[in-house]
Amino acid sequence: MRHPGVMEGEISPREAEVLAAVGKHLSNAQIAGRLQLSVRTVESHVASLLRKYGVADRRALAAHAALRAVRPGEISRLPAGRTSFIGRGDERDAALTALAESRLVTLLGPGGVGKTRLATVVADAYPDGGAFVDLVPARAGHVVQALAAALGVSERPPRPLEHTVLERLAPGRALLVMDNCEHLIDEAGALIDRVLSRCPEVRVLATTRERLSVMGERVITISPLPLHTDARRLFLDRARAIEPGFDAPPELIDDLCARLDGMPLAIELAAARAGSLGTAGLLSAIEDRPRLLSGGRGPDTRHRSLRAVLGWSHELLDDEERAVFRRLSIFSGAFDLDAAAAVCPGMPLAEVADVVGRLADKSMVARHGDRWRLLDTVRAYAGEQLTLSADLTATRAARLSWAANTAARLEELPATFDRVAEELRAALMEADDRPESGGAAHRLARSLARLTFGRGAFTEARAHYAAAARHAGDVAEAFRDLRDAAQVAVGVADGSAAYALMMEAVARAREAVPPRPDLLTAALAHAVIIAVRYRSGAEESCKRQADLLAEALPTADPHASALLLTARAWHETGVDPARQAVDAARATGDDVLLLGALDALATATAQAGNTREAHRIGQERLGLITTLPAGDPASTAETIDAFHAASSAAIAVGNLPAARTIQQRSRTEDPIGAHPYIAAPRLVRVLALTGRFDEALAHAETMWNGWRADGSPQMAWMSSAVAMAALVHGLRRSDRFELWRARATEMSGCSDPADSPDLAACMAFVDARTAVHTGRFDDAEALVERAFADFAEPWWANYARAAGAELSVAAGLPDRRARLAEAAPFAAQNDWAAACLARAEAEDAAALTAVTARWERIDAVFERACTLALIPARTPEASAALQALATHAPAARLNLAGQGGVLRADDATGLGVQVLGGVQDGDIGQSGLVE
Repeated sequence: MRHPGVMEGEISPREAEVLAAVGKHLSNAQIAGRLQLSVRTVESHVASLLRKYGVADRRALAAHAALRAVRPGEISRLPAGRTSFIGRGDERDAALTALAESRLVTLLGPGGVGKTRLATVVADAYPDGGAFVDLVPARAGHVVQALAAALGVSERPPRPLEHTVLERLAPGRALLVMDNCEHLIDEAGALIDRVLSRCPEVRVLATTRERLSVMGERVITISPLPLHTDARRLFLDRARAIEPGFDAPPELIDDLCARLDGMPLAIELAAARAGSLGTAGLLSAIEDRPRLLSGGRGPDTRHRSLRAVLGWSHELLDDEERAVFRRLSIFSGAFDLDAAAAVCPGMPLAEVADVVGRLADKSMVARHGDRWRLLDTVRAYAGEQLTLSADLTATRAARLSWAANTAARLEELPATFDRVAEELRAALMEADDRPESGGAAHRLARSLARLTFGRGAFTEARAHYAAAARHAGDVAEAFRDLRDAAQVAVGVADGSAAYALMMEAVARAREAVPPRPDLLTAALAHAVIIAVRYRSGAEESCKRQADLLAEALPTADPHASALLLTARAWHETGVDPARQAVDAARATGDDVLLLGALDALATATAQAGNTREAHRIGQERLGLITTLPAGDPASTAETIDAFHAASSAAIAVGNLPAARTIQQRSRTEDPIGAHPYIAAPRLVRVLALTGRFDEALAHAETMWNGWRADGSPQMAWMSSAVAMAALVHGLRRSDRFELWRARATEMSGCSDPADSPDLAACMAFVDARTAVHTGRFDDAEALVERAFADFAEPWWANYARAAGAELSVAAGLPDRRARLAEAAPFAAQNDWAAACLARAEAEDAAALTAVTARWERIDAVFERACTLALIPARTPEASAALQALATHAPAARLNLAGQGGVLRADDATGLGVQVLGGVQDGDIGQSGLVE
């Protein structure tokens, strides 16, 4: 599955490590930290990989990483068989046949009947590869996470993890083995149903004790082994593995297997004792045990003999073995010797290792390489013994302490996190149910938050930070936890959640004893900043913001003071307050704080009409992010915002080459730079403005489809990019112009674009520019009026004014000279707008030729071609350029020397671009020129 141009030897070991990290959606800074490289070196490796694989962006490179991780025909995470597979030939063939005919096959049977082992054998024979998903350690709400881990897929908020998983599965054929679904039957069944619906080539093999009841499910019931054949063979094979010379009369073995109802797990457990007791001894031991032990669940008689064997096997353990056995049940999955020793306080590691080895010899514990695990049924029995003992509380505490310590170590060596991730999550979930868990639970939650955040699992990280706040020992810890959770939320544009988290921090600080005015001030400031800066869904009124700021008390803490000044700057939206905030932030030496204050200054400066200064500030912020620590939520949020704001500012001043450079840099440095649609708006905008129309529309379709597939989350700030797709369709005179215009309105969350702060100016620009190009001037006066309206945001105002002024000239409106004068200050702030006004004011071909040079400098190939089309001597060149862009020529020409046109020759006051005659729809020929 390598790229055709890439030989295995061409990928160096270091590049392979970088590629794997890209596949986990880590930023360059995060990769540099993990591999102990410089960011520049990582950038070089990423660029080399992009070139070697022949792909254009980081997202495609991540897809290659996923393909490299799992080879064709390989089932990832498929457990390796450690013993011979006996019998089940008919069931194996039936399962493979069923998978060829049905996309969902369920192996149904009681615990211990051998469903998992059969599933691994079937999967191993499946030709197209896939993934094995063990749901034993998964908890409610984490089935998708278990599937994602098996596929090597990371979360990419605000896109739900499930959508990323489905996207990974959709392109090709694969087999998913969903093992042990019974304790999550509804959740697993629902997910499988969605997988089958969205991924038409995927097949699912499930094992469970209960039907999934999903449409199209093909059930194969797995029965106990036949007594006189497979059951006997299994017993002899396992007994001889322990005692090579073991033998017994066939009828005695058959009798024993009959008493065990032919259950493979029970037979294996009994065979482990065959060497020491013999078959007759085994029969006697089972005969002496009650057929049904207390604590059993359900009436299924097939479980009774299995529980009898477990009870009997447990009785044969010595006291030390029993104590370790029941304590090991605290682990939901595999564990190593260090973990086992952690839950057996007072026992040296060597002693624990000896006991675990003895338990493995007696088939009470199964070995998996350098780790061990209790089989599901065995663990359930051991758990009952733990509950009945006096060890339960101490064992839970020991497991929690082990989890907290392990998670802390993994922060330094996160590569092995996947091995214990589910165990750590389970420990924290159990701690959440016991408020007395205290400091260990807090440490575990913080470490889990940082680990998952570093791997791009933002939603999970936010939940862990919030859990840490619940276990915090004091208000300062809780504030830090809630602040970090809020920063994770703003990093993925969830302002509503971020605001709610900071208001919770405010509530905690208000109740602090003794009072903590510094924390209260910081929490209040953060809440106001989030409410204004990120325009949360639960936006607070200006009065509410003022009330929060009034509650904040002056403090000697420089960070809290700088935060408060920044909050006031956002609230008051003035340049002077923002400068004060920047000065205070610089004095702290905290670059994260400074980045936020600079954003307030850039926004205030742009609102005041100086978008060029806002652009300069945006470049300064991009320089600062290189110093930020990796893995910190606040640093990540500021990095994401810095790329977003810098791109918006570059567009606002018409510096399209700078905007493209920022976009290209963001692919590797922005934590969401590879996001399938959140990163797309900055790309769509610059592609549309530079005239790369096919690329712009392709990315716009991906952006729109991804947004809709994710349930259309509130993303009004993206609506201008959708409007730019409408512009492309309008300039091409496509009948999809109105469709995309309506889509932009839908994404803005308003029924009228004029009511949307995010869309009003951009849509006014789109409508005016389209009208100029197509020559449809019926409502030109109204469009010009909209283009000169007061806009709530400054980023598209320069474009709207310039396009509106050009429309007033093209349509011959009486106030065209006044509109040109009104637009002039805006053109001084935007290179695109300046070129547009220069075109509208051009008096002759020489002036228009100079305008084409302006367009060339900002790489606006479409606008350059449109300008050339206004110069009669250069129309062939213009036609070729426009044809290459799949567009028509503009419906306007230069009125050279005042010949014809709307204006009289003696009225030629620099309003050179004029419509010839009165243009009607029928006057536009195929070339787009007036005929």
